Amino acid sequence: MNTVVQNSATELILINITGPDRPGVTSVLTEILGRHKASILDVGQSTIHHYLSLGILIKTESAVSGEILKDMLFKASEQNLNIRFTPISTEDYEQWVGMQGKSRWIVTLLGRRLTAAHIAKVTHEVAAQGLNIENIKRLTGRVPIGAEPSHLSKTCIEMAVRGNPSDRNALQRRFLEISSSDEVDISFQEDNIFRRSRRLICFDMDSTLIETEVIDELAIRAGVGDKVKEITERAMRGEIDFCESFKERVALLKGLDVSVMQDIAENLPVTEGVERMMTVLKRAGYKTAILSGGFTYFGNYLKQKYGFDYVYANELEVADGKLTGRYVGEIVDGRRKAELLKLLAQVENVNIAQTIAVGDGANDLPMLATAGLGIAFHAKPKVKQTAEQSLSTIGLDGILYFLGFKDSFI
Repeated sequence: MNTVVQNSATELILINITGPDRPGVTSVLTEILGRHKASILDVGQSTIHHYLSLGILIKTESAVSGEILKDMLFKASEQNLNIRFTPISTEDYEQWVGMQGKSRWIVTLLGRRLTAAHIAKVTHEVAAQGLNIENIKRLTGRVPIGAEPSHLSKTCIEMAVRGNPSDRNALQRRFLEISSSDEVDISFQEDNIFRRSRRLICFDMDSTLIETEVIDELAIRAGVGDKVKEITERAMRGEIDFCESFKERVALLKGLDVSVMQDIAENLPVTEGVERMMTVLKRAGYKTAILSGGFTYFGNYLKQKYGFDYVYANELEVADGKLTGRYVGEIVDGRRKAELLKLLAQVENVNIAQTIAVGDGANDLPMLATAGLGIAFHAKPKVKQTAEQSLSTIGLDGILYFLGFKDSFI
């Protein structure tokens, strides 16, 4: 910092207080400032393991600044606190004010475990782009000493950074590279008016809400599992047209008794975190939808079980209790999913920027690109490279951290 502001009338002083935290510390210190009629230009406080870090930037009359410093030193000593005073120049202050015109971004780091190396790599990339970290906070709960990461553990921190990245695309690429090599998810979002006011979230079903492709399960019962699975994988990788592959696969199901659908539905392998995620989203007032290239029977089963508001999927034709190998109505492919997302936003009177889409396959890309926030979930490489955000290390409840939720809230 530069020397004290060259003004005989006023001074700008940054006060930093650290030490053991206890109720009333901020109150007694600001009472001194109030008594001397000091103006507070900025203030920030955080506590880590009952240790306080408090910063206050004040403007005060030069005639009383000495009294303020003396009284603050006395009170800090009384409270067993460390205190430091730094004079701030007008130029430094104006430069700080000028930062308000720059964009603010949120960087979210999420995984089964986070290490210093993870944070070092991410913050290095942030600094290389000319961005300044303003705040770091932990979103997940505290971990007991000696606790080992498990297959269900999760750790998340959120950084607020300020500035305009010199190359946002390059930054996103580096974050994707770090995610792939270090088994950590990194989300980079602009902290605009829409980020914390999302209202509609649409999910793919197969390999997103459930850990299987239902059409593969039906095919196994029909004795054509290998044939259908091979077509499914090619379609999800984007190697063949989804609609054509859908027709081919459904045709192979001809003659299958519809009674098997209930058994499959009742034994669906639901993805980790779905129940917790849905409980929180409903409590927070979100509207939720399943937009699936799968089948309405299974979408409706999940709707009833978890409380989704909408289900749009494909309807299998049935005659005499058996599948005919045909479908009813329009195929819900990638284009249709994007259209349905827009339609639901209109129905719910929601700005498209307030929508979220989550999916894993190539046929989800139009929906992910249309939504205000598109998240590739445990996705194929092509989808991860195309989507702005991806989640691959934990379950679907990881989406809650991308939205800024803390464990203490949920």
